[in-house]
Amino acid sequence: MALPRKDFDPHSRGPLHGLRIVDLSRLVAGNTATKVMADAGAEVIKVEPPEGDTLRAWRVEGIETSWKTICRNKLSVCLDLKSPEGVAVVKRLVEGAAMFVESFRPGVLEAMGLAPDVLLAINPRLVILRVSGWGQDGPYRHKPGFGTLVEGYSGFAAINGFGDREPVLPPMFMGDAYAGLHGAAAAMIALRHAEVTGEGQVVDLSLFEPLFAVLEPQMANWRLTGRKKPRTGSRSTNTAPRNVYRTGDGGWVCLSASTQGMTEKLFRAIGRADLVADPRYATNPQRVRNAGELDTIIGEFVGRMTLAECCDFFDKAGVTIGPVMDTELLEKDGYVRGREALVEVPDDEMPGGLLPMTGAVPRLSRTPNILARPAPKLGEHNEAVLAPLLGEAEVTRLRGAGILRG
Repeated sequence: MALPRKDFDPHSRGPLHGLRIVDLSRLVAGNTATKVMADAGAEVIKVEPPEGDTLRAWRVEGIETSWKTICRNKLSVCLDLKSPEGVAVVKRLVEGAAMFVESFRPGVLEAMGLAPDVLLAINPRLVILRVSGWGQDGPYRHKPGFGTLVEGYSGFAAINGFGDREPVLPPMFMGDAYAGLHGAAAAMIALRHAEVTGEGQVVDLSLFEPLFAVLEPQMANWRLTGRKKPRTGSRSTNTAPRNVYRTGDGGWVCLSASTQGMTEKLFRAIGRADLVADPRYATNPQRVRNAGELDTIIGEFVGRMTLAECCDFFDKAGVTIGPVMDTELLEKDGYVRGREALVEVPDDEMPGGLLPMTGAVPRLSRTPNILARPAPKLGEHNEAVLAPLLGEAEVTRLRGAGILRG
């Protein structure tokens, strides 16, 4: 059965329709922030160098899957930003923009002649989102900062994995994605301020701080106890039982019984009502101390069933156990399909002419997000964006001079 199909509608209008964003960012964080806003109808103009956004180079089987999924709903203008004339075009774009996004190392934007004070002089209401590894100030401002480094530096890797093995980095761009989502939220706050006061401002977004922030309350716990959070695999140091368990047919389920009521319901469901009063498991602190023994009891029960049987059994019992899904399972899953969390859009480069991608998040009842256009080809919208601003003759001249590419 096919995934829900969504056709692009260039005439669709989201709640941010009319909001122009000039996006000079590269890779994931800035592109994630502008993806959220493009899905809500903002006009996001990706200003790319002649070689294109670095995200385009992340190809699978020759296909720009990361670019196609993260940069949908956007427009592409390809400029030589090393030339004064290319920078001058960016300044013209800023005149009518609500927001400007960049992710260069601190100081590069200033060297280009596009420092925040220059941009705010052109457009005093402009919101400027600056994405960098470590922020615009502080002792690390000049250091390169990919997401991998902040995933280690933030304390995430130190608590991720198993205690008898090395720290584990996430197998996806988690630091960048967290930063992008924080960036979209910060931009909307700043845009609201500009709407009320007429004053633009700079949003200084590091990759480090959003990931560091979501690790709360690790520092408070350290201050209180003097103990570092250990790597415990899928167990929790706060509640038990909480783990993954293997089913008889080789599948996996995950369990979080994080309330006393849910734990007691679990014990009764597996035929072990006696554990409710057992001093080793009667309270959460006792269960955390004896998590290994508890996992053995639960694991033996789960291991007697197939994945489907296990999920059905605990669903009927009202116990919070669910399957560990992979991409193959997710593509077929009724919940994912029913929520349209995964959809297919037309794409001639993909097998079958359809590209699966996640649906727009979040979902709004009165102003639903949109799929207006696929991710653009490099420089695809040079004329459409710049001709109304500069005139056809100037666009032709810039193209002939090699300033405008694509």
